[in-house]
Amino acid sequence: MPIAIAPLNTPLRVIRISSDPKVKKHLESLGITINSTITILSSDSGNVVVMIKDGRLALDKVIASTIFVC
Repeated sequence: MPIAIAPLNTPLRVIRISSDPKVKKHLESLGITINSTITILSSDSGNVVVMIKDGRLALDKVIASTIFVC
């Protein structure tokens, strides 16, 4: 499921990132990689704030719709 509709405050594992290589590389530099663990802190209209390791990231709905978790 995309992180835009994933449950809040639950550790989730990234299983797929379906975006172009440039965006994928940028997300990897921020710590969002395949098999990494993220927690969704808040979600509003598809925009999400996630916790990855010890940092927080805000992702717009376009980017959030390309990151799939389980």
